[in-house]
Amino acid sequence: MSQQNGNKQLSVIGTGVIGNGWIARALAQGWDVVAFDPAEGAEARTRTFVKSAWPALEKRGLAERADPARLTFVDSLDAAVGGADLIQENVPERLELKREILAKLDAAAAPEVIIGSSTSGFKPSDLQRDCLQAPGRVIVAHPFNPVYLLPLVELVGGEATRDDHTGTAQRLYQSLAMRPLIVRREIEGHIADRLMEALWREALHLVNDGVATTEEIDAAVVYGCGLRWSLMGTFLTFHLAGGEPGMRHMLEQFGPALKLPWTKLEAPELTDELIDKVVEGCEFQAAGRPVAELDRRRDDFLVEMLDLVQKYWPEAEGLEGRI
Repeated sequence: MSQQNGNKQLSVIGTGVIGNGWIARALAQGWDVVAFDPAEGAEARTRTFVKSAWPALEKRGLAERADPARLTFVDSLDAAVGGADLIQENVPERLELKREILAKLDAAAAPEVIIGSSTSGFKPSDLQRDCLQAPGRVIVAHPFNPVYLLPLVELVGGEATRDDHTGTAQRLYQSLAMRPLIVRREIEGHIADRLMEALWREALHLVNDGVATTEEIDAAVVYGCGLRWSLMGTFLTFHLAGGEPGMRHMLEQFGPALKLPWTKLEAPELTDELIDKVVEGCEFQAAGRPVAELDRRRDDFLVEMLDLVQKYWPEAEGLEGRI
């Protein structure tokens, strides 16, 4: 491992948006990063990405040894995992491909090194299946975009995973200034994506049925429930909705409404007409601004929002041990 030079090493396999987010975060925390991606132009795209993300990371605060120059690209999986303290896999969301890459990583890496998969939906037991050396250390470590700013990472162990694997992973991701959420049992989509998918399905129905445009739906979230969720989440928000008696009163008052057929549950068919409505709505909202400009606007907002959350909910610093 890289401990002898005083720095931890993150090995990143696959450098798309999520892989590059991990790279930027690790560099900002003073880690060495070794990356592998066989796609043409991958290194140039990553270095451009890090340069673009760095101003937001500076606002959040850099570790003492933070330096984009600590990034090294290599030309093989074997070269990438040598000296790794933590390996993060970010290849496209195809189960067979992930199994193939994770099996190679498992064979090449020292058996005690945690291998985290950024998968948004697959269960870790399915990912571990072809790993023969130390399958238990192959876990789900699912982050959220932009990874370099958003701190949540869902950690999910599989059938072969032991408590010490999970504990080691928790400490490593905490040292990357992440907030690990240890998912109690494996399930497709983990926790946060299942919640987001439910909202996404209902939003598509509202557009499809002509109830609202994409802009109106986003406004309902941004100026309503989203503001509350950013501090309190779902359950504590509803706890307050019950007044002084709290959640019990809220459930007594509004619980029966859960039986009403307000929601559709299943997603609508993605017809050409629905796709056109969604695309045209998003393009109208973007108002001709390129994605890079919207990225910077989002990052500036998130930096300030994270400061606010920390200010108003400082006790959240200690929640990891309760999860």
